[in-house]
Amino acid sequence: MSHPNPSATPAATRPRTEQDPRASRHNETAARHAVADVPRARPDQTVAEVLDALLAQPSECIDLVCVLDAGDHLVGVVPLAALLALPRDTRVGQVANLHFPKVHDETDQERVASLALHHELSAIPVTDAQGRLVGVVPAPALLHILRREHVEDIHRFAGITRETLHAREAIEEPPLRRLRHRLPWLLLGLVGSVLATFIVVRFERALSVNPAIAFFVPGLVYLADAIGTQTEAVAVRGLSLSHARLSTLIGGELRTGVLIGLVLGGLTLPAVWLAFGDWSLAFAVSGALVAAGGIATTIGLALPWLLGRLGSDPAYGSGPLATIVQDLLSLLTYFLIVSAVVL
Repeated sequence: MSHPNPSATPAATRPRTEQDPRASRHNETAARHAVADVPRARPDQTVAEVLDALLAQPSECIDLVCVLDAGDHLVGVVPLAALLALPRDTRVGQVANLHFPKVHDETDQERVASLALHHELSAIPVTDAQGRLVGVVPAPALLHILRREHVEDIHRFAGITRETLHAREAIEEPPLRRLRHRLPWLLLGLVGSVLATFIVVRFERALSVNPAIAFFVPGLVYLADAIGTQTEAVAVRGLSLSHARLSTLIGGELRTGVLIGLVLGGLTLPAVWLAFGDWSLAFAVSGALVAAGGIATTIGLALPWLLGRLGSDPAYGSGPLATIVQDLLSLLTYFLIVSAVVL
């Protein structure tokens, strides 16, 4: 198997659709990355016959031997390594893996790569709606997909609306183009900042009575962001692989967030009391940390899930959007607790 160029899918193993725009389907489907020039065999052929055919006519991707019926429907797969270890008079139909993982031609490329990783495969077959073999997504294409998705997610975590395959392009493109890619989520952040200002103004009386209340706002907001970012990093890709119920996942994250808040709050409580000599303020700050932990983990999981259900990439639920929601809810919760406990 050839070694891929780190920056792109090699031309020799690049799918036909990527080389010929006229053959292009949807840009991010399995069909785009599949190569049709792969070893094929009939169930009644022997291992010797298949190997002789491979030597006579090399294929682009030789990781898998696809076993097809008379109608070219995929009935099983024999990895080349397994084929080489078999007696030469064995019929491939007897040893083909009938349950080998496969994808449809319209399957999203990210799902293709995730499935290959989950089953530790170097290549994965692609079929059409009728089960006929379209081709095989080879290892270089899988690496290409993973790199593309990784770069795309990094950009979306940062709130940049257009992913760029080449990092150099992202840093060297004209300033106005960079502005267009980065500004949309930041405008949403500006709206959130205005709302945060209104929240603070709403509790102006509490701040005038005890100015020390304001001292803990930056720390509370930072910790909520940090907790939420950890959850988002796990949720954005974990949601596409997990088979657990959403209620179970959210319940687990909520409990985790509360436990994190309890630890942070427990450490903060004596420090605030020693610094300000005010038990009510110390309890308010600690309680707000517990609440912020639960809020941040819940939002960090629920928001990517919701966006995924709406047809958007879950990665859009991280970064600036989640930060705005977490900040506003944490700030509001803090002032409500302070108003109830301190005043």
